[in-house]
Amino acid sequence: MDIRHGGDDNGTVRAKLYLDGRLHAVSKLPARFPVTGGVIEVVTSGFGLRRCHYVSDDGAERQLAPDVASAEGRRARLENAHPVAGRLIGLVSVVVLLIGLVLGVPQIIEEVSQFPPLAERIGSTFTSPIQLPAWLNLSILAATLVASTERALRLRYNWLLDGGLFDGDG
Repeated sequence: MDIRHGGDDNGTVRAKLYLDGRLHAVSKLPARFPVTGGVIEVVTSGFGLRRCHYVSDDGAERQLAPDVASAEGRRARLENAHPVAGRLIGLVSVVVLLIGLVLGVPQIIEEVSQFPPLAERIGSTFTSPIQLPAWLNLSILAATLVASTERALRLRYNWLLDGGLFDGDG
């Protein structure tokens, strides 16, 4: 599989299926490629692959292994060569995302609730119990972007931690 997350010249993200080193099929995402004995399903999220699995005709699923030359493949090599360090990095990324979620969501709700048409409709605004300086909010944002990228490289996906609320289909 080859997926250019930035899209092609038109901005359309497509999955390219290669068999024996040759381009076999191309599809817009989400994609389902029929192959011998089943299908390959590919779905992306805002930060990378959400799903890239082979599903056999009997329903058994297997995640496809990344190309060793890709960023995902290099992350998998790190995990295999240094499993403790790999798990520690993964744990830190989850903790960073949870902290970003806990600290960020109340502040976002406060900002959204102050939007005049919404404030008039609900009759009041929400005041976040968390008020952080701009530099800290920007630092948390940068850290969550790095953590989300790390999770995408590990081919991990969780709708709550990895932006599924904003992917359109949760």
